[in-house]
Amino acid sequence: LMEGFFGTLKCETIYLEKPQNIEQLEQQIHEYIHYYNHERIQLKLKGLCPVQYRTQSLG
Repeated sequence: LMEGFFGTLKCETIYLEKPQNIEQLEQQIHEYIHYYNHERIQLKLKGLCPVQYRTQSLG
């Protein structure tokens, strides 16, 4: 699972906007992780982002 995530991270951010230094790389990673967990829709999670999927009512 982690290999898939890191592949997605690289394809959707680092390869598109190459960081010029370690600080930019760190910032890109932090921003992408927030985006991935709070905004990125995933079909396998019923069209929700991970945070929405995990916090939805089980009722």
